[in-house]
Amino acid sequence: MDTRDLFPHEILQDAIGKSCAKSEFSIKMLVILSFLGGGYVGFGYLACLRVISGIPAEWNGLAALLGASVFPIALICILIGGGELATGNMMIMALGKLTGRVSTHKLVRNWLIVSLGNLAGAVAMAYFLGHYVGLAEGPAAAKTIAIAEAKVNMDFGRAFVSAIACNWMVCMGIWFYFGARHTSGRILAMWFPVMIFVLIGFQHFVANMFIIPAGIWAGANVSWGQFFYNMIPVFLGNVLGGSSFVAASYLFAYKHLLKDDFSI
Repeated sequence: MDTRDLFPHEILQDAIGKSCAKSEFSIKMLVILSFLGGGYVGFGYLACLRVISGIPAEWNGLAALLGASVFPIALICILIGGGELATGNMMIMALGKLTGRVSTHKLVRNWLIVSLGNLAGAVAMAYFLGHYVGLAEGPAAAKTIAIAEAKVNMDFGRAFVSAIACNWMVCMGIWFYFGARHTSGRILAMWFPVMIFVLIGFQHFVANMFIIPAGIWAGANVSWGQFFYNMIPVFLGNVLGGSSFVAASYLFAYKHLLKDDFSI
């Protein structure tokens, strides 16, 4: 068995194969795994809030760094433990579509089911652990509210651009994961791109599904209408970031090195 890490064009070949496999997942499988994916993002955000809220305000920079450094547990659980994440699938399924391996119907089916499953899992975490248990409130309430309000108060254009950059980083973490062959290498490879998107404060479709409802229940000056409106530019930006800056860019750069001849 080949245990060496993959070169970029080999990662591309592997990712195309994964897009074909994902397109054949049953509805039941997608629902279960996407609910888990949304839940794991909730765990990551709760860990981030716990770290940030436990550090004095004058050490804000250190708090942001340490909080961001624990968030990647979300992607570790999804990619190694098993889960579906809408933002990662925006890149993977786009590869299948661009190479003609995945139909538009199967791409939309995957994105729709996984997005709804992520929403259910993230909102459930926000309510039961964030609000009912109180993990996003109490000492963490001020930070939860501040993040939620900052997310929805960003105008459409800025939220869209922020979301592009966000999923560029998230999908690079997944891309690196595909390239590593050992669990330890995969964890290390995905860690930093995911940590960076949280540290900078980019707009992430699934993370917002957790933090904005958590903020609403914590008392933020945010309505459910604002939450669902925020989903529009963030979804579109995440799609563009993952499908263009990662999927299309690497496909057009390395398509001549692939084993199959795609008409692109």
